[in-house]
Amino acid sequence: MPNATLDRVTAAVSDPTRRAILDRLVSGPARAGDIAAPFAISQPAVSRHLRVLEEAGLIVRTRAGREHVLALDARPLRELQSWTATYERFWTEKIDRLERHFSQPKETRDV
Repeated sequence: MPNATLDRVTAAVSDPTRRAILDRLVSGPARAGDIAAPFAISQPAVSRHLRVLEEAGLIVRTRAGREHVLALDARPLRELQSWTATYERFWTEKIDRLERHFSQPKETRDV
């Protein structure tokens, strides 16, 4: 994944509203108005969030007459997951060490 794409995807998913939009789209495409409805923010603010998600390649917009229908495109998330997987051994090693620490009798543990 090129760095610019990775930057856009991580920035897009760093916001809780955008993550909630992606969560909604997991169940299938939805009209823009339906996506905006549950949020206590303005329509222009929702539109800005949708634009960020589109620029990151995470959603695809189609038009059905006057309505905009949005669908999830999870491919950039798969690429992000592949990138983060390269670091998995670092947190796995720490968890393994922590598990070994707590599996020792309390009296013999290193402080």
